[in-house]
Amino acid sequence: MIKNTAKKPVEKENERAAAQKIQDARGKNVEMMVKELQEKYGEGSIMRLGQVSKVDVDVIPTGSISLDIALGVGGVPRGRVIEVYGPESSGKTTLCLHIVSEAQKAGGVAAYVDAEHALDPEYARKIGVKIDQLLISQPDTGEQALDIVESLVKSGGVDVVVVDSVAALTPRAEIEGEMDQQHMGLQARLMSHALRKLTAIVAKSKTTVIFINQLRMKIGIMFGNPETTPGGMALKFYSSVRVEIRKSAQIQSGEKIVGNRVKVKIVKNKIAPPFRTCEFDILYNEGISKYADIVNAGVRYGIVNKSGSWFSYNGEKIGQGIEGARQYLKENPKVEKEITKKIREAAAKEELAPITSEKSE
Repeated sequence: MIKNTAKKPVEKENERAAAQKIQDARGKNVEMMVKELQEKYGEGSIMRLGQVSKVDVDVIPTGSISLDIALGVGGVPRGRVIEVYGPESSGKTTLCLHIVSEAQKAGGVAAYVDAEHALDPEYARKIGVKIDQLLISQPDTGEQALDIVESLVKSGGVDVVVVDSVAALTPRAEIEGEMDQQHMGLQARLMSHALRKLTAIVAKSKTTVIFINQLRMKIGIMFGNPETTPGGMALKFYSSVRVEIRKSAQIQSGEKIVGNRVKVKIVKNKIAPPFRTCEFDILYNEGISKYADIVNAGVRYGIVNKSGSWFSYNGEKIGQGIEGARQYLKENPKVEKEITKKIREAAAKEELAPITSEKSE
């Protein structure tokens, strides 16, 4: 006699309910684990990849609205280690001086550790830095520089510290040694030791520490990118944000070169989605062209209209060519603030838009 092994509808329903109960319990366990990890290690330590989420942190604007948007949170985060690197004369120092200027505008204290002994006070003043209020140090050795950084951060009263640059942080043993002596890995060990100490106190003091870094070429690399940054691997790991800046074009006024267009890539970002890029202009005697950046961002978000060479806002022409529109915003701060506000609102809406996955055909 053949037994009927088919399950009754009631049994199937019970099995489904039991399976769902187990699944719900597992889901709750995962949610609890995620919550515990976020409480233990901070917001952004773990998140779902499909969520367009950013960590709510205090920030210092960069002086470029395009870069603020690319960073995902409106500027460089406070209480974090940041690395800014790129080729020579690409705008690394200019960008950092703008961040210093923005911190000072908000009533903050800024410090500049000039390990390269190359800071130009007059250029810093043109950018908007209050040089009479800027704390500056020109250390003799890498150890001295990093000790000064640690003391500034521990004070709890400094908003941003810029170290210019990692490549110039020469260990004492190398300075005191002979020219022909080999000092393998000294700088990497120095940076690793310093960053282990700095990371925790930086978070507690809410000080933004920015390391400017240069590029070097690896020898004998046949495939892949031969470029690397000096100072070992520690800075790459400890940085919450890594910003790569490069020249993309020259800006001319007639036959005279007046600045550079730079392309910035967010190579690493622990507080918002990484790998975003943006472009803006750096003028030689002015720094980041704030108003041209606002015009370009306004066009990108449909707030400023461009027809031929003319730019218009709310149906009113604001200038012919980027220079004309830039001058108009410079002379009309009310309109500039209005456009800036609308750009930030449009960027925030774009940030909150859900990620849609392509359906497989």
